[in-house]
Amino acid sequence: MSDMRTHPAVDPTVLARSGPFGHAMLEIGERRSDVVALSADVAGVTGLSPFAQAFPERFVNVGMAEENLIGVAVGLWKAGFTPVATTFAVFATRRALDFIAIQCALNRANVKIVAALPGIYSTFGPTHQGIDDLAHMRALPNMTVIDPCDNAEMAEAAHAVVDHEGPVYLRELLGRETPDVDRAGHTFRIGEGQIIREGTDVGIVTSGVMVRRSLDAADELAAHGVSAAVLKMSTIKPFDGASVLALASETGALVTAENHSIIGGLFSAVSEIIAREGTGVPVRPVGVRDEFCSFGTNAYVARTHGLTADAVVEAANGVLTAKR
Repeated sequence: MSDMRTHPAVDPTVLARSGPFGHAMLEIGERRSDVVALSADVAGVTGLSPFAQAFPERFVNVGMAEENLIGVAVGLWKAGFTPVATTFAVFATRRALDFIAIQCALNRANVKIVAALPGIYSTFGPTHQGIDDLAHMRALPNMTVIDPCDNAEMAEAAHAVVDHEGPVYLRELLGRETPDVDRAGHTFRIGEGQIIREGTDVGIVTSGVMVRRSLDAADELAAHGVSAAVLKMSTIKPFDGASVLALASETGALVTAENHSIIGGLFSAVSEIIAREGTGVPVRPVGVRDEFCSFGTNAYVARTHGLTADAVVEAANGVLTAKR
Protein backbone atom coordinates (compact mmCIF):
# COMPACT_ATOMS: atom_id res chain seq x y z
CA MET A 1 0.00 0.00 0.00
CA SER A 2 1.29 3.46 -0.88
CA ASP A 3 2.05 5.80 2.00
CA MET A 4 3.89 9.02 2.76
CA ARG A 5 7.19 7.13 3.13
CA THR A 6 6.96 6.38 -0.58
CA HIS A 7 5.72 9.83 -1.50
CA PRO A 8 6.66 12.46 1.12
CA ALA A 9 4.60 15.04 -0.78
CA VAL A 10 1.37 13.16 -0.04
CA ASP A 11 -0.47 14.67 2.91
CA PRO A 12 -1.21 11.73 5.26
CA THR A 13 -4.54 13.23 6.32
CA VAL A 14 -5.61 13.47 2.68
CA LEU A 15 -4.48 9.89 2.03
CA ALA A 16 -6.40 8.67 5.08
CA ARG A 17 -9.70 9.93 3.69
CA SER A 18 -9.05 9.08 0.04
CA GLY A 19 -10.99 5.83 0.15
CA PRO A 20 -10.24 2.53 -1.61
CA PHE A 21 -10.08 4.06 -5.10
CA GLY A 22 -7.64 6.75 -4.01
CA HIS A 23 -5.32 4.19 -2.43
CA ALA A 24 -5.56 1.95 -5.48
CA MET A 25 -4.77 4.81 -7.85
CA LEU A 26 -1.63 5.63 -5.89
CA GLU A 27 -0.50 2.02 -6.30
CA ILE A 28 -1.44 2.05 -9.98
CA GLY A 29 0.48 5.28 -10.51
CA GLU A 30 3.58 3.69 -9.04
CA ARG A 31 3.50 0.57 -11.22
CA ARG A 32 2.29 2.16 -14.46
CA SER A 33 3.84 5.37 -15.70
CA ASP A 34 1.36 5.57 -18.59
CA VAL A 35 -1.66 6.12 -16.32
CA VAL A 36 -2.99 9.69 -16.22
CA ALA A 37 -5.80 10.73 -13.88
CA LEU A 38 -8.36 13.36 -14.82
CA SER A 39 -10.98 15.09 -12.70
CA ALA A 40 -13.95 17.34 -13.41
CA ASP A 41 -13.10 19.41 -10.31
CA VAL A 42 -14.02 16.62 -7.86
CA ALA A 43 -10.60 15.18 -6.98
CA GLY A 44 -11.24 15.62 -3.28
CA VAL A 45 -14.49 13.70 -3.35
CA THR A 46 -13.32 10.91 -5.65
CA GLY A 47 -10.08 10.37 -3.72
CA LEU A 48 -7.66 11.49 -6.42
CA SER A 49 -5.92 14.15 -4.31
CA PRO A 50 -3.09 11.80 -3.20
CA PHE A 51 -2.45 10.82 -6.83
CA ALA A 52 -2.40 14.49 -7.81
CA GLN A 53 0.13 15.22 -5.07
CA ALA A 54 2.34 12.24 -5.89
CA PHE A 55 2.19 12.56 -9.69
CA PRO A 56 1.32 16.19 -10.50
CA GLU A 57 2.63 15.79 -14.06
CA ARG A 58 0.07 13.02 -14.62
CA PHE A 59 -2.99 14.73 -13.16
CA VAL A 60 -5.37 16.98 -15.11
CA ASN A 61 -8.26 18.96 -13.66
CA VAL A 62 -10.50 20.04 -16.52
CA GLY A 63 -12.92 21.90 -14.24
CA MET A 64 -16.68 21.47 -14.23
CA ALA A 65 -16.77 20.44 -17.89
CA GLU A 66 -17.64 16.78 -18.22
CA GLU A 67 -17.71 16.72 -22.01
CA ASN A 68 -14.17 18.11 -21.99
CA LEU A 69 -13.23 15.49 -19.39
CA ILE A 70 -14.02 12.74 -21.88
CA GLY A 71 -12.60 14.58 -24.87
CA VAL A 72 -9.29 15.25 -23.14
CA ALA A 73 -9.16 11.65 -21.92
CA VAL A 74 -9.60 10.36 -25.46
CA GLY A 75 -6.87 12.72 -26.66
CA LEU A 76 -4.50 11.40 -24.00
CA TRP A 77 -5.33 7.84 -25.07
CA LYS A 78 -4.45 8.72 -28.67
CA ALA A 79 -1.15 10.13 -27.37
CA GLY A 80 -0.29 6.78 -25.78
CA PHE A 81 -1.51 7.22 -22.22
CA THR A 82 -4.07 5.24 -20.21
CA PRO A 83 -6.50 7.89 -18.90
CA VAL A 84 -8.70 7.45 -15.83
CA ALA A 85 -11.45 10.09 -15.92
CA THR A 86 -13.38 10.79 -12.72
CA THR A 87 -16.57 12.65 -11.90
CA PHE A 88 -20.01 11.95 -10.43
CA ALA A 89 -22.15 9.25 -12.06
CA VAL A 90 -24.90 11.65 -13.13
CA PHE A 91 -22.48 14.08 -14.73
CA ALA A 92 -20.63 11.38 -16.68
CA THR A 93 -23.63 9.49 -18.00
CA ARG A 94 -26.09 12.34 -18.57
CA ARG A 95 -23.98 15.36 -19.51
CA ALA A 96 -21.22 13.54 -21.34
CA LEU A 97 -23.15 10.59 -22.76
CA ASP A 98 -22.69 11.52 -26.42
CA PHE A 99 -18.94 12.00 -25.91
CA ILE A 100 -18.69 8.60 -24.19
CA ALA A 101 -20.71 6.92 -26.93
CA ILE A 102 -18.99 8.41 -29.98
CA GLN A 103 -15.46 9.16 -28.81
CA CYS A 104 -14.97 6.28 -26.37
CA ALA A 105 -17.24 3.36 -27.16
CA LEU A 106 -17.35 3.67 -30.95
CA ASN A 107 -13.57 3.99 -31.12
CA ARG A 108 -12.93 1.32 -28.46
CA ALA A 109 -10.83 3.96 -26.71
CA ASN A 110 -8.82 2.68 -23.76
CA VAL A 111 -10.45 5.20 -21.42
CA LYS A 112 -11.58 4.37 -17.88
CA ILE A 113 -14.55 6.35 -16.56
CA VAL A 114 -14.82 6.21 -12.77
CA ALA A 115 -18.14 7.49 -11.46
CA ALA A 116 -18.68 8.44 -7.82
CA LEU A 117 -22.03 8.62 -5.98
CA PRO A 118 -23.88 6.09 -8.15
CA GLY A 119 -27.52 5.23 -7.57
CA ILE A 120 -29.04 6.80 -4.47
CA TYR A 121 -25.67 7.60 -2.87
CA SER A 122 -25.86 11.36 -3.08
CA THR A 123 -27.56 13.54 -0.49
CA PHE A 124 -28.18 16.29 -3.07
CA GLY A 125 -31.44 14.90 -4.34
CA PRO A 126 -32.64 13.78 -7.77
CA THR A 127 -30.31 16.01 -9.81
CA HIS A 128 -27.31 14.18 -8.34
CA GLN A 129 -28.64 10.63 -7.90
CA GLY A 130 -27.29 8.38 -10.64
CA ILE A 131 -30.17 5.93 -10.79
CA ASP A 132 -29.94 5.40 -14.57
CA ASP A 133 -26.20 5.19 -15.26
CA LEU A 134 -26.05 1.42 -15.70
CA ALA A 135 -28.87 1.58 -18.24
CA HIS A 136 -26.98 4.17 -20.30
CA MET A 137 -23.66 2.33 -20.16
CA ARG A 138 -25.10 -1.18 -20.72
CA ALA A 139 -26.62 0.02 -23.97
CA LEU A 140 -23.29 1.14 -25.42
CA PRO A 141 -21.47 -1.40 -27.61
CA ASN A 142 -17.88 -2.14 -26.53
CA MET A 143 -18.40 -0.75 -23.02
CA THR A 144 -17.48 -2.77 -19.94
CA VAL A 145 -19.59 -1.90 -16.86
CA ILE A 146 -18.54 -2.62 -13.27
CA ASP A 147 -20.43 -2.16 -9.94
CA PRO A 148 -18.19 -3.28 -7.02
CA CYS A 149 -19.74 -4.54 -3.79
CA ASP A 150 -17.38 -3.22 -1.10
CA ASN A 151 -14.15 -1.34 -0.42
CA ALA A 152 -11.85 -4.29 -1.04
CA GLU A 153 -13.49 -5.12 -4.35
CA MET A 154 -13.43 -1.44 -5.31
CA ALA A 155 -9.64 -1.44 -5.04
CA GLU A 156 -9.35 -4.75 -6.92
CA ALA A 157 -11.65 -3.48 -9.65
CA ALA A 158 -9.62 -0.29 -10.08
CA HIS A 159 -6.51 -2.36 -10.83
CA ALA A 160 -8.45 -4.71 -13.09
CA VAL A 161 -10.04 -2.02 -15.25
CA VAL A 162 -6.79 -0.14 -15.75
CA ASP A 163 -5.17 -3.35 -16.96
CA HIS A 164 -8.17 -4.17 -19.19
CA GLU A 165 -7.92 -3.04 -22.81
CA GLY A 166 -10.91 -0.95 -23.90
CA PRO A 167 -13.44 1.51 -22.48
CA VAL A 168 -14.73 0.81 -18.98
CA TYR A 169 -17.39 2.42 -16.78
CA LEU A 170 -16.61 1.78 -13.10
CA ARG A 171 -18.94 2.82 -10.31
CA GLU A 172 -16.92 4.18 -7.39
CA LEU A 173 -17.47 3.39 -3.73
CA LEU A 174 -16.04 6.18 -1.62
CA GLY A 175 -15.31 3.96 1.37
CA ARG A 176 -18.27 4.69 3.59
CA GLU A 177 -21.23 3.14 1.79
CA THR A 178 -21.18 -0.43 3.06
CA PRO A 179 -19.30 -2.91 5.28
CA ASP A 180 -17.02 -5.32 3.50
CA VAL A 181 -18.49 -8.58 2.25
CA ASP A 182 -17.05 -12.02 2.94
CA ARG A 183 -16.06 -13.18 -0.54
CA ALA A 184 -14.22 -16.29 0.69
CA GLY A 185 -10.91 -15.19 -0.78
CA HIS A 186 -12.39 -14.46 -4.20
CA THR A 187 -10.47 -11.86 -6.22
CA PHE A 188 -12.45 -9.65 -8.56
CA ARG A 189 -12.27 -10.59 -12.23
CA ILE A 190 -14.11 -8.81 -15.00
CA GLY A 191 -17.05 -10.83 -16.29
CA GLU A 192 -17.33 -13.33 -13.44
CA GLY A 193 -20.29 -13.76 -11.11
CA GLN A 194 -19.73 -15.35 -7.70
CA ILE A 195 -22.02 -17.34 -5.45
CA ILE A 196 -21.35 -15.96 -1.97
CA ARG A 197 -24.22 -17.76 -0.24
CA GLU A 198 -25.52 -21.19 -1.17
CA GLY A 199 -29.28 -21.80 -1.23
CA THR A 200 -31.96 -23.91 -2.87
CA ASP A 201 -35.35 -22.15 -2.58
CA VAL A 202 -34.70 -18.74 -4.16
CA GLY A 203 -31.75 -17.01 -5.81
CA ILE A 204 -30.85 -13.37 -5.16
CA VAL A 205 -28.82 -11.79 -7.96
CA THR A 206 -27.25 -8.57 -6.72
CA SER A 207 -24.55 -5.95 -7.24
CA GLY A 208 -22.95 -2.96 -5.55
CA VAL A 209 -24.08 -1.87 -2.11
CA MET A 210 -27.10 -4.16 -2.33
CA VAL A 211 -24.86 -7.23 -1.95
CA ARG A 212 -24.50 -6.69 1.80
CA ARG A 213 -28.24 -6.10 2.14
CA SER A 214 -28.97 -9.23 0.12
CA LEU A 215 -26.84 -11.27 2.51
CA ASP A 216 -28.74 -9.76 5.44
CA ALA A 217 -31.98 -10.68 3.68
CA ALA A 218 -30.74 -14.25 3.19
CA ASP A 219 -30.09 -14.46 6.93
CA GLU A 220 -33.62 -13.25 7.66
CA LEU A 221 -35.12 -15.69 5.19
CA ALA A 222 -33.11 -18.56 6.71
CA ALA A 223 -34.56 -17.71 10.11
CA HIS A 224 -37.99 -18.41 8.60
CA GLY A 225 -37.00 -21.63 6.86
CA VAL A 226 -36.25 -20.24 3.39
CA SER A 227 -32.92 -21.19 1.81
CA ALA A 228 -31.71 -18.24 -0.28
CA ALA A 229 -28.65 -18.24 -2.51
CA VAL A 230 -26.84 -14.96 -3.23
CA LEU A 231 -25.09 -14.42 -6.56
CA LYS A 232 -22.82 -11.36 -6.65
CA MET A 233 -22.74 -9.84 -10.14
CA SER A 234 -20.19 -7.04 -9.95
CA THR A 235 -19.74 -7.02 -13.72
CA ILE A 236 -22.93 -5.79 -15.34
CA LYS A 237 -21.40 -6.05 -18.81
CA PRO A 238 -20.13 -8.43 -20.12
CA PHE A 239 -22.83 -10.30 -18.24
CA ASP A 240 -22.27 -13.75 -16.73
CA GLY A 241 -25.52 -15.19 -18.00
CA ALA A 242 -24.35 -18.76 -17.40
CA SER A 243 -24.21 -18.16 -13.64
CA VAL A 244 -27.70 -16.65 -13.66
CA LEU A 245 -29.12 -19.56 -15.65
CA ALA A 246 -27.47 -22.07 -13.32
CA LEU A 247 -28.99 -20.31 -10.30
CA ALA A 248 -32.39 -20.17 -11.98
CA SER A 249 -32.21 -23.90 -12.67
CA GLU A 250 -31.20 -24.70 -9.09
CA THR A 251 -33.79 -22.51 -7.33
CA GLY A 252 -36.64 -21.93 -9.78
CA ALA A 253 -37.16 -18.36 -8.57
CA LEU A 254 -35.01 -15.21 -8.69
CA VAL A 255 -34.86 -11.78 -7.07
CA THR A 256 -32.62 -8.97 -8.30
CA ALA A 257 -31.32 -6.26 -5.97
CA GLU A 258 -29.53 -3.18 -7.26
CA ASN A 259 -28.70 0.41 -6.38
CA HIS A 260 -30.30 1.62 -9.61
CA SER A 261 -33.60 1.94 -11.40
CA ILE A 262 -35.28 -1.40 -12.09
CA ILE A 263 -35.36 -0.22 -15.72
CA GLY A 264 -32.25 -0.95 -17.75
CA GLY A 265 -29.88 -2.25 -15.08
CA LEU A 266 -29.38 -5.57 -13.33
CA PHE A 267 -33.06 -6.59 -13.35
CA SER A 268 -33.16 -5.98 -17.07
CA ALA A 269 -29.96 -7.96 -17.67
CA VAL A 270 -31.26 -10.93 -15.67
CA SER A 271 -34.74 -10.80 -17.25
CA GLU A 272 -33.22 -10.65 -20.73
CA ILE A 273 -31.20 -13.83 -20.25
CA ILE A 274 -34.13 -15.64 -18.60
CA ALA A 275 -36.47 -14.64 -21.45
CA ARG A 276 -33.92 -15.38 -24.18
CA GLU A 277 -33.37 -18.89 -22.88
CA GLY A 278 -37.08 -19.47 -22.30
CA THR A 279 -36.70 -20.84 -18.78
CA GLY A 280 -39.97 -19.39 -17.50
CA VAL A 281 -38.44 -18.73 -14.05
CA PRO A 282 -40.17 -15.83 -12.23
CA VAL A 283 -38.01 -12.80 -11.39
CA ARG A 284 -38.85 -9.99 -8.94
CA PRO A 285 -36.86 -6.73 -8.78
CA VAL A 286 -35.62 -4.66 -5.85
CA GLY A 287 -34.41 -1.22 -6.85
CA VAL A 288 -35.63 2.28 -7.61
CA ARG A 289 -39.05 2.20 -9.24
CA ASP A 290 -39.94 4.40 -12.22
CA GLU A 291 -39.48 7.60 -10.21
CA PHE A 292 -36.92 10.16 -9.18
CA CYS A 293 -35.64 9.79 -5.63
CA SER A 294 -36.12 12.08 -2.66
CA PHE A 295 -33.69 14.30 -0.78
CA GLY A 296 -32.25 12.91 2.46
CA THR A 297 -29.63 10.72 4.04
CA ASN A 298 -28.64 7.48 2.36
CA ALA A 299 -30.58 5.49 4.95
CA TYR A 300 -33.70 7.61 4.52
CA VAL A 301 -33.66 7.43 0.73
CA ALA A 302 -33.03 3.68 0.84
CA ARG A 303 -36.03 3.17 3.12
CA THR A 304 -38.24 5.51 1.10
CA HIS A 305 -37.48 3.84 -2.22
CA GLY A 306 -37.15 0.24 -1.11
CA LEU A 307 -33.43 -0.47 -1.32
CA THR A 308 -33.26 -2.42 1.94
CA ALA A 309 -32.82 -5.96 3.21
CA ASP A 310 -36.49 -5.97 4.18
CA ALA A 311 -37.44 -5.17 0.59
CA VAL A 312 -35.34 -8.11 -0.61
CA VAL A 313 -37.08 -10.40 1.88
CA GLU A 314 -40.48 -9.18 0.68
CA ALA A 315 -39.55 -9.74 -2.96
CA ALA A 316 -38.24 -13.23 -2.16
CA ASN A 317 -41.45 -14.18 -0.43
CA GLY A 318 -43.43 -12.82 -3.35
CA VAL A 319 -41.49 -14.72 -5.98
CA LEU A 320 -41.74 -17.92 -3.94
CA THR A 321 -45.52 -17.56 -4.12
CA ALA A 322 -45.28 -17.18 -7.90
CA LYS A 323 -42.98 -20.22 -8.06
CA ARG A 324 -45.52 -22.38 -6.26
